Amino acid sequence: MSKYIQNFLKFNPLLMELVARDIKIKYRRSVLGVLWTLLNPLCMMIILSVVFSNLFKFDIENFPLYILSGQVVFNFFSDATNGALSSIIGSAALIKKVYVPKYLFVLSRVFSSFINLMASFTALLIVMVATRTELHWTSFLVPVPLLLLVLFSLGIGLILAAITVKFRDVMHLYSVFITALLYLTPVIYPMSILPTWLYKIVMLNPITNIMIMFRSVMLNNTVFSISSLVVAIIETAAALVIGLYVFYKNQDKFILNI
Repeated sequence: MSKYIQNFLKFNPLLMELVARDIKIKYRRSVLGVLWTLLNPLCMMIILSVVFSNLFKFDIENFPLYILSGQVVFNFFSDATNGALSSIIGSAALIKKVYVPKYLFVLSRVFSSFINLMASFTALLIVMVATRTELHWTSFLVPVPLLLLVLFSLGIGLILAAITVKFRDVMHLYSVFITALLYLTPVIYPMSILPTWLYKIVMLNPITNIMIMFRSVMLNNTVFSISSLVVAIIETAAALVIGLYVFYKNQDKFILNI
């Protein structure tokens, strides 16, 4: 274990450079640059609030905040896993030239998405202040669901990165999958409107549980249940273990397929 920690610390400066590179590439030649990480969720919140508050009469207090909180969670997962998916293929030139621990490329995409997550979370806080929504002591527990979200996304990202190197079709299939997953996650709609059979399906989605935990401490001023926390920890641990195993078993073959 100490060997892996030393190796990680040795390449830590490179990881920081990769994260900085990913952010610069994303906002290159953009007039507003990183400011879009704040503006994008705010603009989407306004659009979705106007559309869905008129189409559907959801009985949700402060519907814009409900949508924005859902976006904070789901957009990070989507951005992190999509970035991780192409991280190895996109760094093929560097991988072929020098030895670099290949997991760093996945980590850099997840870390750069984490910076966007913090910006989106800031946007959520700004809206909460603007709408005079009270922040209670439960909001101090928000690092728990966010940490679980980041680690779960990392585990899924490792799996996707390893599989995509060999099967490029995954890049196209995943875009369809993430769209379907959006509708199976309560980003826009409340869980209370779902029929029993669909409710059970949506609850099988690990992102749903984390999103409910996030909203509990930020919007509902309640502490998430122990059962929700235990389930989230088990799902996150499973994703990480499987992700590390799949990535480790396939990383030596990456050079043959990129």
